Parts: sequence; C-alpha cells; structure tokens
Amino acid sequence: MARIPLTPPRTLLNRIGAWYCRRTYGKVLDPGLALGHNGRVLLSFVRMERGVARWNALDPGLKHLAVMAAAARINCSWCLDYGHWEADGLGLPLRKIALVPQWREHTEAFTELELQVMAYAEAVTETEPAVTDELAATLLARLGEAAFVELTAMAALENFRSRINSAFGLTSQGFSEACAVPARTA
Repeated sequence: MARIPLTPPRTLLNRIGAWYCRRTYGKVLDPGLALGHNGRVLLSFVRMERGVARWNALDPGLKHLAVMAAAARINCSWCLDYGHWEADGLGLPLRKIALVPQWREHTEAFTELELQVMAYAEAVTETEPAVTDELAATLLARLGEAAFVELTAMAALENFRSRINSAFGLTSQGFSEACAVPARTA
C-alpha cells in the first residue's frame, strides 16, 4: 500500500500529466500521482525523464537490462512491472527480461556483454558502489566512452527511480500482465 495518498491536488500540471499518462500508458502512473503532491519535483522529474529519453549512445537492449538489473537489486516491484511492459514495447524477448531478477542463475540466457552490463548496474546500485576497475575497463573498451557514461547514468537513474518508488511503497500496477502471452486453450 502506498505510503502517500495517490490523490494529489487537482492542479493544471497534475491534470495534464494524468491526461498524458492515460493517453500514452492507458492509465495514470502511480509515481506521477505520488510526485504530484509537489509540482516542482514532478516537473523536474518529467523534464529529466524527457531528456534521458533522447540519450542514444548505448544500445537500447543493454540500457534496458541495466535498468531492470538495478530495479531488481533494489527490489522495486513497480519498476520491474513497468520495465516488463516497456521491454515488450521495445520488442525485447520477454522470456529473457523475466530472468533478469535472477540473471546469475540463468547466465546461459544472456550474452557475455549483457552479463557484464547487469553486473555493472548491480555494482553501481550497491549502497557503497562496488564497481571494480576491471569491470569498468572491460565495459569501457567494449562500449566506448559515450555508451559507458550513458550506462553509468542509467544505472544511477534507476537507483533514483526505484528508491523513490520503494520509499513511497508503490507496487506493481499491472503493466506486465498487459504483455503476458495468454495461455493456450486445449
């Protein structure tokens, strides 16, 4: 249960945000409702997310794996739920995305680079970051400087998102069910 009411004041900003979310996502996002209690924070968050959406140095699949690994490390069920839905929209294999929270037990499902990206995202996520020089050097060599910077920023950004959502007590909003494969009937 959310620790803050998901009924922010009906300001113009919150009404526009709700309209946009319903149009884009089919429902109003709980993090937006929670942040809507402080218009300046909400507006800053939206500006940041719109800017981040234009980053393109890192492969979108690797970026998504990093985000999901960081969300899984923090155990943000809202972020994992939304991330599953977002992966579907990106055309990523949902069976692989579903394995991200336990990626260390399913290494055969991922490429070496994907494993390194998820390990790096987890290392960035640790309360005291645990990034090793070796892992950073390997990724820097494989991805290049611009993509490495973007990877680092995406892992840190997902820490920000996941920690906010977890602190607010936000849980799954049903996004992953929208992209689940229906069971075959006999």
